[in-house]
Amino acid sequence: MLKSSSFLPFSVVFSLCLCRISLKKGLSIRDQMRAAGVLDDFLKHIKYDPVKKYQPSQGSVVREPIANHLDVSALRASSGTPQKFLVLFDTGSSNLWVPSTDCKSPACFNHAKFQPSASATFSPRGQSYNVSYGSGSVAIVLGSDTLRIQSITVREQELGLSQEEPTQPFYFAAFDGILGMAFPSLAVGGTATALGGMLEQNQLAEPVFSFYFSRQPTYDYGGELILGGTDSQLFQGDITWAPVTQRLYWQVALEEVAIGQSVTGWCSQGCQAIVDTGTFLLTVPQEDIESILEALGAQETSYGYAVDCSDTQSMPQLTFGIGGARLALPPAAAYSNGYCTLAIEATYLPSQDGQPLWILGNVFLKEYYTIFDMANNRVGFALSA
Repeated sequence: MLKSSSFLPFSVVFSLCLCRISLKKGLSIRDQMRAAGVLDDFLKHIKYDPVKKYQPSQGSVVREPIANHLDVSALRASSGTPQKFLVLFDTGSSNLWVPSTDCKSPACFNHAKFQPSASATFSPRGQSYNVSYGSGSVAIVLGSDTLRIQSITVREQELGLSQEEPTQPFYFAAFDGILGMAFPSLAVGGTATALGGMLEQNQLAEPVFSFYFSRQPTYDYGGELILGGTDSQLFQGDITWAPVTQRLYWQVALEEVAIGQSVTGWCSQGCQAIVDTGTFLLTVPQEDIESILEALGAQETSYGYAVDCSDTQSMPQLTFGIGGARLALPPAAAYSNGYCTLAIEATYLPSQDGQPLWILGNVFLKEYYTIFDMANNRVGFALSA
């Protein structure tokens, strides 16, 4: 959820009844650790190394329907009845947190809240952190409990219990918390990630997870998350694989960008792209935003980048060179919720290596079934069925 456009951003924008929210994931914690001289040692101990850690087992393949890009996880309570939460499964962040009964912010009033006293398996950890987003910070205190997602069970999973949440966007969000699925090096406080726990406790049949987002989502069905496997019926053709270029986000090299039949040359010196299920929009490097808007015939208005509704069929498609393949984004996919505005904005994150940075959010992921291979640190793309 680098940024969140989900509900207006969390980078998830839902059609019809969904509003767009705009959250931006900050890197201040990483910068603070670097300034304190502890970042290098920290990263040595928390990077995924699934090839060494993961031992194939009879783990689970779990299919979770995504309702409006959200899903349900459960934390076991002492009564045996799980405390259930709607969480955003977010490949753009790494922390797991849910609201707690100690949270007095308005954003916590209309969401499920975790009750530590109701769980015999809960253990307090005591450390407090701020998880920063563009609209503000979520203050959390750490604890651990058993995490269950259908047949997947992770014991002593570290999780954050929110103490304070900003009203925007969380008060209006349909989800209660966030389950981050990026690399451990992005986790604030160096907390253990949920995926790391699944791997270490051999809960997955394979060290992969995959997302399918419906091109025509309904309120009840927006797609599927498959933990521990893939489903060939949800995509067609070959899978294009691209190696992760930085074990922070699920980031891959972007070899070229074409508008219509013309290659722009914007990536002649290299570009990077973050694959983010927590972002709805396609984000474009700041230096290229004006050029792409001009090429697509869009103009900036108070409600977004507008295009001529009567001329949408002639709008050129965007094509991205990834993993040696050309992945096209049809013109119709670039519109926000069926309106005549582009689901495009300028990238809000700084580039880690100086190369132009794009974010491939839900607008792109509706077109491509996406596989996150934790053992080989690569991302697979195949045309959605």
